[in-house]
Amino acid sequence: MKLFAFQDLEVWKRASRLACEIYKELNTCRDFGLKDQMTRAAVSIASNIAEGEERESRAESARFLYFAKGSSGELATQIYIAIEIGVIEKKAGLNLIKEAREISAMLGALIKIRKGCVRETSADYNVKPSI
Repeated sequence: MKLFAFQDLEVWKRASRLACEIYKELNTCRDFGLKDQMTRAAVSIASNIAEGEERESRAESARFLYFAKGSSGELATQIYIAIEIGVIEKKAGLNLIKEAREISAMLGALIKIRKGCVRETSADYNVKPSI
């Protein structure tokens, strides 16, 4: 097994970039309570992906991916609040929410893979030519 294989996952890369964007967006924020909550939620997404991928089993991996998915919903909620109270500009906030939503969808798909829920249909090679 490759050491730190989570670094190859596109969802981890995007979650890490999202955390950095949250920090940059909140650089001058003086609402320290909201800032702390948002940065913790953002960092939690990438951190839980990494922790889950370093676990010994697919079930443990899925468990931590669920945590990451929950953190993405938490972050999106906090971004909505930050937009409403004027901490984050609306356009920037909506872009951050879009990214959190896409990461959440990617996590959902990865959870299905880790839990063995994704099954490909077998190809039917006994098809006769239509000529």
